[in-house]
Amino acid sequence: MTATSQALEPLSLEHQQALRVCENIRKGLSQGVDKERIRKYTNWFKRNYLDPHFDLEEQFIFPLLGNNVRVKKALANHRRINKLLSCDCDNERVLNLLEEELSTFIRYEERVLFKEIVKKVGPEELLQLQTHHDSIVFNEEDWKDKFWKS
Repeated sequence: MTATSQALEPLSLEHQQALRVCENIRKGLSQGVDKERIRKYTNWFKRNYLDPHFDLEEQFIFPLLGNNVRVKKALANHRRINKLLSCDCDNERVLNLLEEELSTFIRYEERVLFKEIVKKVGPEELLQLQTHHDSIVFNEEDWKDKFWKS
């Protein structure tokens, strides 16, 4: 593992946590959990984790690659996911789309963007990222309503 890929490891861990959130949404929907309970969970997730994570990526990760097609796609995905998260409806279709968009986007970042960063960016450029990253704390145990375990 290179120093650059090690610098991205905390973000990859957060991506794994976000994929668990997607799985929880899927389980809740398949079990017929009240959509409002799932929406409260996604709102909590957005506010406490996803907003700071997206801000970190937009301020410190994406600029490392410049203004290229992959970064534009990532920013468009951020907007699309935020739009789904800010929808004041709680219908199943929106929650399904949210889960699909978020999981697809995470895989895109891991398989495409991060690989490009590892190729093009020196480890010293990622030191700032580690300084800012420590402020993002995601702990699923803070959420009391474990609807996906029903």
